[in-house]
Amino acid sequence: MAEKVYTKNAPEAIGPYSQAMKVGDFVFTSGQIAINPATGNVEAVTIEEQTEQVMKNLGAVLEAAGSSFEKAVKTTCFLKNMSDFATFNEIYGKYFTSKPARSCVAAAELPKGVLVEVEVIAEI
Repeated sequence: MAEKVYTKNAPEAIGPYSQAMKVGDFVFTSGQIAINPATGNVEAVTIEEQTEQVMKNLGAVLEAAGSSFEKAVKTTCFLKNMSDFATFNEIYGKYFTSKPARSCVAAAELPKGVLVEVEVIAEI
């Protein structure tokens, strides 16, 4: 049976969805963007700042689910500008040291006008 995951340490869902769902031995996170959970706003401007905020948000959701970056098996990454790939990749690599499978695509537009969004599937 699926179980919703919620933490106040990550942004509230901005639509009819959950921060993540636990199913069996896995957690499936919703895409996280650079919203500061304390304010509910996008405060980060650069790709570096936004990527760091996304990783903080993902870390909080994974922890609430009983998982971690090390248990990630698949990520899907969306970049507004593929020219930000190298910068994003450098920061991403500090968090996903286990090197899970990954897709990374350019998206014409992301929610709230952000530059990056990342979702994760991880073992619990």
